[in-house]
Formats: sequence, structure tokens, C-alpha cells
Amino acid sequence: MNRQRGMTFIGLVLLIAMGLFVVMVGMKLTPAYVEYFTIKKTLKKISQEPGFATMSRRDIMDIYTKASMIDEVGDVNAKDLVVGKNAAGQNTVSIDYQKVIPIIANVSVLIDFTASTDASASP
Repeated sequence: MNRQRGMTFIGLVLLIAMGLFVVMVGMKLTPAYVEYFTIKKTLKKISQEPGFATMSRRDIMDIYTKASMIDEVGDVNAKDLVVGKNAAGQNTVSIDYQKVIPIIANVSVLIDFTASTDASASP
């Protein structure tokens, strides 16, 4: 006697539902990660500016503001930048921020982002 093997209709529906959920979460998280990588690119570009090591905080904030307007970074502005000095006395710029992304109803995802021009400060 041959037994039927394979997936039932309910199993197929559940598999498709799980796949759609994963795709939906991915589509909602993608813009946050795109923005994060844009911010990292902007900080790298700022660190490669001539005279970056001796720039004032205001100059760094102005450069970031212009770059973020061009790249359409909306959630993080220049006031969120932390400008400091490393052990060699050169400027470092870092930023730590959180992004809350609603998924379904009252379920949300909280993502912590960190970026820095100092290679030893980045996780």
C-alpha cells in the first residue's frame, strides 16, 4: 500500500504566511538600514575632508547638515553628532541613535545604531 507523502494545504498556507511575514518585516527594516549606511558614508566623507583633524564643531555640523540634506537623512540631524578628540588629539565624530519601527498593531522593532569616524570606537 502506497502512502501519500507531501505537504498538506494547511501546511502550504502556513509556510506562505510565514514567508510573507518575513518579507514584510524585511521591507519595513530596509529603510532604517539604508539610512544608517548613508549616515556612515557621510561620516566617512567628513573624516576625509581636508583639515578635518582641526575643524571646529560648527564646521563639522555644517558639513554634516549639507550632506544629510543631499542624501535625505531625516531622522538624525547635526545636533545628534558627538564631536570629540581621540588619543592623538584629532577630531572624532560619532553618533548613537535608536529607531523604532512598527511591525503589526502594537508590535515594534527597536534598533540601536552606532557610527563613528574613529575606527576603534565602532563595534
